[in-house]
Amino acid sequence: MRAVPAWIDKIRDRDKVEQCIYDLAFKPDGSQLIVAAGFRVLVYDTSDGTLIQPLKGHKDTVYCVAYAKDGKRFASGSADKSIIIWTSKLEGILKYTHSDSIQCIAYNPVTHQLASCSSGDFGLWSPEQKSVSKHKVSSKITCCGWTNDGQYLALGMMNGVVSIRNKNGEEKVKIERPGGSASPIWSIAWNPSKDEHNDILAVADWGQKLSFYQLSGKQIGKDRTLTYDPCCVSYFSKGEYIVMGGSDKQASLYTKDGVRLGTIGDQSSWVWSCRVKPDSNYVVLGCQDGTIACYQLIFSTVHGLYKDRYAYRDSMTDVIVQHLITEQKVRIKCRELVKKIAIYRNRLAIQLPEKILIYELYSDDSSDMHYRIKEKICRKLECNLLVVCSQHIILCQEKRLQCLSFTSVREKEWLMESLIRYIKVIGGPPGREGLLVGLKNGAILKIFVDNPFAITLLKLSTSVRCLDMSASRNKLAVVDEHNTLLVYDITSKELLFQEPNANSVAWNTQCEDMLCFSGSGYLNIKASDFPVHQQKLQGFVVGYNGSKIFCLHVYSMSAVEVPQSAPMYQYLEKRMFKEAYQIACLGVTDNDWRDLASEALEGLDFDTAKKAFIRVRDLRYLELINSIEERKKRGENDNELFLADVYAYQGKFHEAAKLYKRTGHESRALSMYTDLRMFEYAKEFVGAADPKNSRMLMTKQADWAKSSKEPRAAAEMYLSAGEHLKAIDIIGENGWADMLIDIARKLDKAEREPLAKCALYFKKLKHHGYASETYSKMGDLQALVQLHVETRHWDEAFSLVEKHPQFKNDVYVPYAQWLAENDRFEEAQKAFHKAGQETKAVKVLEQLTHNAVVESRFNDAGYYYWMLSMQCLDISDEQKHEMLKKFERFQRLAELYHVYHSIQRYTDEPFSSHVPETLFNICRFLLNNLTKDIPLGISKVNTLYALAKQSRKLGAFKLARYSYEKLQDLHIPSRFQESIELGSLTIRSKPFHDSEVFPAPLSRMLCMYLLQDLIEGMMCYRCSTHNPLLNNQGSVCINCKQPFIYSASSYEVLPLVQFYLDGGISDEEAVSLIDLEVPHMGSKAASWQDMGAGEAQALKMDDGVDDPEEDPFVAKMSFDQGGSDFVPVKVSRSALRSMSRRDVLIKRWPRPLKWEYFRSLLPDVSITMCPTCFKMFHSEDYELLLLQHNCCPYCRRPIDEPN
Repeated sequence: MRAVPAWIDKIRDRDKVEQCIYDLAFKPDGSQLIVAAGFRVLVYDTSDGTLIQPLKGHKDTVYCVAYAKDGKRFASGSADKSIIIWTSKLEGILKYTHSDSIQCIAYNPVTHQLASCSSGDFGLWSPEQKSVSKHKVSSKITCCGWTNDGQYLALGMMNGVVSIRNKNGEEKVKIERPGGSASPIWSIAWNPSKDEHNDILAVADWGQKLSFYQLSGKQIGKDRTLTYDPCCVSYFSKGEYIVMGGSDKQASLYTKDGVRLGTIGDQSSWVWSCRVKPDSNYVVLGCQDGTIACYQLIFSTVHGLYKDRYAYRDSMTDVIVQHLITEQKVRIKCRELVKKIAIYRNRLAIQLPEKILIYELYSDDSSDMHYRIKEKICRKLECNLLVVCSQHIILCQEKRLQCLSFTSVREKEWLMESLIRYIKVIGGPPGREGLLVGLKNGAILKIFVDNPFAITLLKLSTSVRCLDMSASRNKLAVVDEHNTLLVYDITSKELLFQEPNANSVAWNTQCEDMLCFSGSGYLNIKASDFPVHQQKLQGFVVGYNGSKIFCLHVYSMSAVEVPQSAPMYQYLEKRMFKEAYQIACLGVTDNDWRDLASEALEGLDFDTAKKAFIRVRDLRYLELINSIEERKKRGENDNELFLADVYAYQGKFHEAAKLYKRTGHESRALSMYTDLRMFEYAKEFVGAADPKNSRMLMTKQADWAKSSKEPRAAAEMYLSAGEHLKAIDIIGENGWADMLIDIARKLDKAEREPLAKCALYFKKLKHHGYASETYSKMGDLQALVQLHVETRHWDEAFSLVEKHPQFKNDVYVPYAQWLAENDRFEEAQKAFHKAGQETKAVKVLEQLTHNAVVESRFNDAGYYYWMLSMQCLDISDEQKHEMLKKFERFQRLAELYHVYHSIQRYTDEPFSSHVPETLFNICRFLLNNLTKDIPLGISKVNTLYALAKQSRKLGAFKLARYSYEKLQDLHIPSRFQESIELGSLTIRSKPFHDSEVFPAPLSRMLCMYLLQDLIEGMMCYRCSTHNPLLNNQGSVCINCKQPFIYSASSYEVLPLVQFYLDGGISDEEAVSLIDLEVPHMGSKAASWQDMGAGEAQALKMDDGVDDPEEDPFVAKMSFDQGGSDFVPVKVSRSALRSMSRRDVLIKRWPRPLKWEYFRSLLPDVSITMCPTCFKMFHSEDYELLLLQHNCCPYCRRPIDEPN
């Protein structure tokens, strides 16, 4: 730190008597200085010390002055007990008085309230108040000051007390100094720093102590002992330093913690007042003898640099070590004035006034920033320059260099012939480092720490200003006192080049041939012997590492990232690719890397190009280089061909084509042009001579047209090039059916693949006619069938199947599935049947049957069961025994559901189309057949209920009573509950036997023979036995076990008896014998004879012939009475010949079932049998039902369907 006088003035009165300067105050903007001198207030211009104007108004000595923070007014206080308020225009505007002389005044920095203190009291005045509020004190006030926020006022007193008051004058804190009245407080000041967390008060007393307190009154640290009586204390604007003056006749600079840093200016009398100019390094002193001295403080830079570590002094007592790359900083607090700093590798040396501290890093990590003390040299050593090595420190004293160990032992000393201007450690093994020394006489020396002899490297004619040695120690850069940069080859001492306008120089530590130097506001970078590259930069270059240049500007060190583009391009111009790559590694932009890669590639330096392309992650070029390297390994060495590939990749297509042609690789040029869609250039290159290449070009052009979304043009080009498939793809994808059919019609039928593709697109476009035409042209019947099936054109498909039966399955199976999907299950079942898919047909029928039963469609259920039984016959070849069992079961179920349909309609619907006799017969038939398990859906309750009602209606009270009794054992639905209970009660009022008077005929048989007692049973036409109305043995005769044959409409017993053929008679023979129809002898009318046979009665037909052989069939019907087994009627050939064809009904079942034969015993009763389901009907009933339903009521065979 140096103090340079700016201006000095000495104040005397008219009688030339020196006037003591008791107080000073700066205007807040620093432009004016207010001085309390004698009876006057003087106003100075601070820039040059010119007196602007003396102000008169006081009648006695002026002790104090103060300026308001807003710069609009200032005040002065005098021994004449008055205070005058002055404006910034130097006009007095207000005056008020105290009862004693005024000692000090202070303006509040926020509210501009003025505190004025006298020997016995203090007053608080503000412009808003008319009066001044005053407060008595116990001792004389010597100094005062407001806190930064203007909330509290500190008063320093003669009795050694500091009193802290609020804005109303009330005491809040009282600080009593140990010395009491023997140590009067003479000056106080609040630290103006905004960075401090607490308000800090500096207190100087005449006990020669400097102390610091918090607002709470708590002392900070210990008292700092002074060697003089302090008269004034003043802080710098930011609070970093304190200026203090007093009885030692000088002003001293201290840190904010009270550490003395040095003297500002020696005077010939006491320094009574000192002030720091706002926001500057100027200090003004006021002395006892009237001297006003203004000094400028110059803080010299104390610092050291080694590679990327920079150490510098901060706040005069701290050292900050900064890592220039990572921007990390560490602060080392020394608490004493730091005089010199040196840094080298892991060592840091700090020179303090009385000692030198040696620090070392905790670890060898390059980014470690933790230092610890290694050694202390507790000696006061004077030097101009300080250098530290691994095991020594070097002191430079004018011409002398001293080498000291860390234990303060002087090991070496070198005496130079001239003043040492520059010294630098250039590295080396620990304990043997080398130093580069530049002298004022131009000599440049190299000194090794372990060698007492200096080595002269060069001798210049001018003084050395700056030095640096290249990384390999082969070149030396010197800046002389004429600001000229000189670069020498150390070995040959030859001057390699020189550059003007340099003030500092640094070699790049990572590149031998690069250096930078600064001067005239520019940074200059020089590589090898290329021209200098310049860019603007303020400051001094002190280091150059890779792409970072370390620059010191004023007091700050910065690392400037400098792209190495310019020197790299200089190397590229000389085609020095490897050197350019080394430069690029120091730091260039991505575009520079790309340029380096391209240039190296064109120069066929594939190694450098590869590294550069890896850096920019250009996989395309890396693939090219790898392919070239592979080709080289295989023995290719045609550099022109390699260069052609490079040109092609770079977009230099015409140059590439020429090289391809020159090397005999025209095909590569052609491929390049076509890949790039440069078809015109390709045509020029090929010429018109080669049709094969022309076709290939046309194809590629079509490919391009397709990719560039010009499909019609692409399709036409493909057709021209004969690429039908590609053309068809484009046309089909765009839906141009007209173009597609034209192509299909022009193609030969042998070209199956393009035709098939055309047909496929026709299908997609739903042009089924065109697709059919195309498949027909191809003769692909399978595809044609598939087309008809997919498009649901069943008629065309069926007509095709008629001509080609092998496709039956391909049509009928999907047709059946389609029908099933559209809920046309019956048709679907038939279609499955036609297709031979019997299992699926059965499955559909089973599902239909189940659905019909669940939905109570019993008529449909009966029909489906009949169909199922017929299906079982169709597939009985596979599992004969099982299928025949199923056939019988399904036939039974079909008849039961068919019958139950009428009962269900009677019980569930309000009206019935059946006459009571029919319902009566149906109920009896159903109950007689429900002796085994009851099928799903059939209700025995409904059947018994219907039977009970019809029995009562017809007078069959016995049967009605029986039905009601049976109902009592069953679970009755609630809807029938009341009706059944009522019926059960009312039937009891009826006779126990059936009515003798029938309200209506029960059947045609009863009407014919007037047998009213048939109400009690049914007659068997074989044995003439009367059977009960309900038979637990089923629908068979209780006597002969002959099964009854029922009408499928009225369910009356038909006069039919089933007979069987004797062994050896085939069905065909039997039919032919019956058809012979031999005429009977005689014409005696037949009559019935009543023949008694024990208890049983039998009816016998008397045809007028005593010999039973006259009608062999009647003879065959006889059987042994009382037998438990059924004896079937078997007929011989003679019996068959005797039968009339009109009396015989034949059920012609398909194989493997046998035909069934029935003989009508009442030829006058007309009976009709359905030729499909073989159900028997009275002829008139059947005809009526056919007219009603247009089909058989049982199997639903249409009338017009051929048998």
